[in-house]
Amino acid sequence: MDSVDLEKSQSRPAGGIRFDEENRRSISQRPPGLRRTHSNGSMSIRSVRSRREVDPAIALPIQYRTVSFGIEQTKAKEEAPLTKAKDATTAELSSLEWHTITTDEALRRLSSTANQGLSDDQVARKFKEFGRNAPSPPKSRRFQKYLGYATTGFSPILILGAVLVFISWKPLGEPNPAVANLALAIVLVGVWLINVAFQTWQDWSSSKVMSSIKNMLPEDTLVIRNGTQISLGAPDLVPGDIVCVKAGNKLPADLRFLQVSTDAKFDRSILTGESLPLAAAIDSTDMNYLETRNIGLQGTHCVSGNCLGLVVATGDRTVFGRIATLTNTPSTGLTTLEKEVLHFVIMICSLMFVMVAIVLICWGAWLRKDHPDWISVPVLIVSCVSVAIAFIPEGLPIAVTSGLTITANIMRKNKVLCKSLKTVETLGSVSVICSDKTGTLTQNRMTVTECNIGNRALAAADAETEIRDSSTAPGNSVSQLRALSALCNGAEFDAASMSKPIEERLVHGDATDQAIIRFSERLDPVSHIRQCWQKTYELAFNSKNKYMIRTFSIFRRDALKQTLPEGEANSWQGNDTLLTIKGAPDVLIGRCGYYTTSSGETQPFTADVRTAFEQQKNLWSSQGKRCILLARKIIRQSSIKNHQGTSAFEDEMNEHAKSGLTLVGLVAIVDPLRPEIREVVETLRGAGIRIFMVTGDFALTALAIAQDAGIVRTPTPLVDDVTALPRQAPEGSSSDGEDSKSVRTSLVISGPELMTLNEHQWKILTQYEEIVFARTTPEQKLRIVNEFQASSGIVAMTGDGVNDAPSLKAADVGIAMASGSDIAIEAADMVLLDSFSSVVEAVKYGRVVFDNLKKVICYLLPAGSFAEFWPVMTSVLFGLPQILSSFLMIIICCFTDCAAATVLSYEQPEADVLLRKPRNTKTDRLVNWQLGVHAYGFTGVFMTLTSFAMSYWYLERCGIPFSALWLSYGVLPDWIDQAYYNQRLYEASSIYFINLVVMQWFNLMAIRTRKWSIFQHPPLFNPKTQNWYLFPAIGFAIVMAILWLYIPQLQVTLGLAPAPVEYWFLPMAYGAFLLIMDETRKYFVRSKPQGVLAKMAW
Repeated sequence: MDSVDLEKSQSRPAGGIRFDEENRRSISQRPPGLRRTHSNGSMSIRSVRSRREVDPAIALPIQYRTVSFGIEQTKAKEEAPLTKAKDATTAELSSLEWHTITTDEALRRLSSTANQGLSDDQVARKFKEFGRNAPSPPKSRRFQKYLGYATTGFSPILILGAVLVFISWKPLGEPNPAVANLALAIVLVGVWLINVAFQTWQDWSSSKVMSSIKNMLPEDTLVIRNGTQISLGAPDLVPGDIVCVKAGNKLPADLRFLQVSTDAKFDRSILTGESLPLAAAIDSTDMNYLETRNIGLQGTHCVSGNCLGLVVATGDRTVFGRIATLTNTPSTGLTTLEKEVLHFVIMICSLMFVMVAIVLICWGAWLRKDHPDWISVPVLIVSCVSVAIAFIPEGLPIAVTSGLTITANIMRKNKVLCKSLKTVETLGSVSVICSDKTGTLTQNRMTVTECNIGNRALAAADAETEIRDSSTAPGNSVSQLRALSALCNGAEFDAASMSKPIEERLVHGDATDQAIIRFSERLDPVSHIRQCWQKTYELAFNSKNKYMIRTFSIFRRDALKQTLPEGEANSWQGNDTLLTIKGAPDVLIGRCGYYTTSSGETQPFTADVRTAFEQQKNLWSSQGKRCILLARKIIRQSSIKNHQGTSAFEDEMNEHAKSGLTLVGLVAIVDPLRPEIREVVETLRGAGIRIFMVTGDFALTALAIAQDAGIVRTPTPLVDDVTALPRQAPEGSSSDGEDSKSVRTSLVISGPELMTLNEHQWKILTQYEEIVFARTTPEQKLRIVNEFQASSGIVAMTGDGVNDAPSLKAADVGIAMASGSDIAIEAADMVLLDSFSSVVEAVKYGRVVFDNLKKVICYLLPAGSFAEFWPVMTSVLFGLPQILSSFLMIIICCFTDCAAATVLSYEQPEADVLLRKPRNTKTDRLVNWQLGVHAYGFTGVFMTLTSFAMSYWYLERCGIPFSALWLSYGVLPDWIDQAYYNQRLYEASSIYFINLVVMQWFNLMAIRTRKWSIFQHPPLFNPKTQNWYLFPAIGFAIVMAILWLYIPQLQVTLGLAPAPVEYWFLPMAYGAFLLIMDETRKYFVRSKPQGVLAKMAW
């Protein structure tokens, strides 16, 4: 019956309309004006390579509005034929009537009830019929992806080089084409294919890493089945399930709302592109299925309030699944690292073009006329291609992606999940961390330790003893507090865990409600009091109001004596309403007109009584405890003017809550710090990162916890407040307070005070080393992030609640806890599965990515460009033979150096990686003048000179003196045999090649650290520093050298010759000397950090 009715009520999705679950799950629409400058949102999981991804944040609203407009037209013209896929989708959505029928009819069609939900048998049948609540995978675009790999990056240069060299073979090389040129063209094509293959593999590998990370993110929902509330994975939902939605939840399917709180609002920006949340409703507000507010659409977020919803569509049948066919790929901005790499590539390519231009100009203006037989056109083309290929670091793109993927994998093992590889590199630049308190710095295991009733402080254990005392009257003060704790509470015990001890039971709800409901349960089962009252209205807690309201009508009168004093219980009339309220004392205490005494009686709330309660609140706050006030009010039926369930009734209840409350008691809640927090804070401070606490807690509470965590080290009397921030600079001062920056250490400031600050005060505030932001709202958290970004800070924001989402989106790196709300996880770039201590590892490896990339470049430049360029230039300028063949230049760049460059991505962090200040993204470039001096002026010059010396010394030993070659331009003395000369020249070229290959082994060991000795950072036998991959890379270089030089068949074809054995050992001596020289340089850098060498260190 249920399946038939459902089939009548909703049609099948249009063919081919699918959406990638991985992308859908990480959608995070950023409101206008909140654009990241250093990190993309968590919209899609991608590598920094050229994977082409769809950004639903841009495309979905377009499709949504198109379909919505189509529905409006369809409603107006039902007879219009609809043939296209989009029109078919529009027609299907137009025919849905879940929003127009009554809630009872919707429940009947799906054979469900609001209180019981579905039975296990019903779930099994529906699951078999409708399948998992997950969209079908999208069509693969492999051809487009592979085509992109083959035509982007350095691929065009490789292909162009291969074509030019091939032309140099034929027809330009005729009538005697050089076979070596053909071989070189083939090698270039082979390198291009290897590059494409490696990019494909790397992309697949990184996507697997990101996919596994994605699967580790939580995605559960609360469902009512068999009359009990359980936690269930979203993919296991079926039509007819009853879903409980609370603030922060993402809707797992399309829902018809059965119950909504007055403040229930949903963020539909992912579909509509509009950032303003929409209020939920029970009845239809629009005939258009996409515009009505009694339907909750999959993928949207509940930003406030709570709802009860009936699942009406899952998987491909949801609106999300129907309209998610996207074809356009919006362009995305470059990240910091991509900009740095692009800057380097532009610089090196510009240098390449200049050098090639110099060669061409010299040839065209001079050599072609004065020495026409010296360099032919084919030789010129091959030489220019060789110089171009030599200058281009073919291994750099591979190293970038490898480094990011490796680091993301390492962080995953450390319980840090990066939604995007682009997040990894931004972490190394973070200079400010704004941390939420609850669940981030603390364990999020709140416990009620004390209560205060009638100005009588009582430990939680003593309250249990008192309420169990048989001589205690039923309506005593503790009993009243217990009743209010159970009634004004949004938490629920999980039915499956009710047999366990109270502390071990699973509770659904926020941490504060969990603590209070456990406290109430210890005094007496919560279910006993809740089943006696019927809820009529609820206003959920939010960070703006800072309180929660629930109203009740009596269901069983015997509960009155447990909830109210005897006199008020006896005077209760049948239709009266009990208003309960719970929240921040500083917000609610002014609304109280009465209070409950320690004996349980109700007395006027005098000024003296108020002062006593405030003193107790301040005492608990100074001890780092969260203080919650619980109050009630009896509203007589005669004073209620509106009917229950109407918006007017809800407004009336809110008005009643503004005055005349009876303060029943205070409870103190302790949320212990995570044991590792103090060490984490100290480590991050040592890394030059400022850590600020941003919380909604009272200022005294926040400051006490910040001091306990080590975030604030200043004694309380010396901590500044808002009065330390002058509204304008002193007369005659040209600074914004920098002259007194040394004394600006610690500050505590509240959210309302933040809103009064002017620009000058914000500039002073951003200079503080230790700040506690208390009583902050979501808007104020966002302002904090923006202000520190404006002061050139790279800001990371941590949080786990709904109110953290805007600031998580705006921060350069948004960090959420895995236990946090769906909307916080959705907005964040990074998720911590374990604890806040994982941030240390994240920052460390974020810096390592940048460090290792500098090492890759410093390794590639000396031999791969500098030492290869000069044989060509000396040949052009001084008439010397090109002592390194063009073919061997390609082998160095594309084979022997690439493997080592890639394995440098596996280098472990250096000892001082967390002792340095964060990288300044504006001044600290990937390739600066210090790196250029080291790579070219130190290593490159030494390699080039020794390679020239080795080659010409060999020719000298073979009877070909250097003087005979200088300015010869190919004209040899008569006593040198041409064939003999060519063979010796081949051997000299091999010697030059071997010298570079062998010396690169030692350069590889030298550039592993920037200032630490190889003995302090050994490559073997130390788990913290070792990199075993270095030695296979060296072995690969040896194999490549032997392969190309010592196989006779290749020698004849490619014009190569084997190098004498002794020329393998002499470069080792040169390499050892290079390593010793670098060790000496590092020693002076360490011993004299302010010296010239230290300033020149890369």
